[in-house]
Amino acid sequence: MKTLAEFKASLKSEQPDSGLCVQLKSLWFDGKGNWHKAHAQVDDQTDRESAWVHAYLHRKEGDIWNADYWYSRARQTRPNMSLDDEWEQLVKYFLDRAKA
Repeated sequence: MKTLAEFKASLKSEQPDSGLCVQLKSLWFDGKGNWHKAHAQVDDQTDRESAWVHAYLHRKEGDIWNADYWYSRARQTRPNMSLDDEWEQLVKYFLDRAKA
């Protein structure tokens, strides 16, 4: 999977592509509307990039204090954009990383 459009199209599948990194799997489950499964993907991860996805998920949940904690762990600032825009930004970031 190389593009945002391909990633979005994959949301019609029953399961995420097995080759996706944990962050993209989390975003895939979130894209399917399964917040809890998305959260479970990154909940036990300790890297900064998983913390960034974790932050987004808590922002989506409405738990801003917890989201800000995770943004801090990710060395990111809570963005001033819609949740949909942030989701797309994250997907594009991780797809680009997978290409590198």
